[in-house]
Amino acid sequence: MRFMRHICTLVLCTAAALLAGCAGPRLVESNVRSYSTLGTLPSPPTYRIERLPSQQAHAAAFAPIEALAEAALARVGLRRDDARPHLIAQLGAEGGYATPRNWPYYGPDPFYGPWGWGYGRRWGMGWMMDAPPTLYHRKVSLVLRNASSGQVVYETSAVYEDVWTSDPAIYGVLFDQALTGFPQPPQGHRTVRTDMLPATALPAPAAAEPAPAATPAAAPTK
Repeated sequence: MRFMRHICTLVLCTAAALLAGCAGPRLVESNVRSYSTLGTLPSPPTYRIERLPSQQAHAAAFAPIEALAEAALARVGLRRDDARPHLIAQLGAEGGYATPRNWPYYGPDPFYGPWGWGYGRRWGMGWMMDAPPTLYHRKVSLVLRNASSGQVVYETSAVYEDVWTSDPAIYGVLFDQALTGFPQPPQGHRTVRTDMLPATALPAPAAAEPAPAATPAAAPTK
């Protein structure tokens, strides 16, 4: 019994630490690849977004991603102008799941629940240690072409994989990371890190208090 109490205390302390970590900023680290032939900010710094056929077919789902990309482009000095664009922008975004490679506790043997005993390549208690964590895979891409010639002048992408994600806000962070250094970013591959603050929750509206019960009038004294 004493052993189980120690184990339960350890689990509760670990859970509390994880919850405390979730309340603070999260580090978003992505792999960015950028290639540019631009010397300066285009003049005029205008663009229009050209949707691919798949994006047109799922316009409602793609609209939030497009808005995040538009905000990121505005932060580097580009302005959307569908009537008089200097650049044509093509956007890409994808998401999925991945299993970590070489997970040390992962093995072909069964795992007996979150509170049971498990074993794989190593003996030990389970608590989901034998099962590899789920990695969230998120990627954004951006291609800018000269509207007159059709020549590609800027190409960039950002890939993020981690056990934590926040959609769709993560795509906005990735577009910002993909555009770091615009219009003359370091060519090729680099790692970009951003501290992402958690969204501030709005306070719940206060529940209406019930009206006090009417107090019966006191009978007059004789």
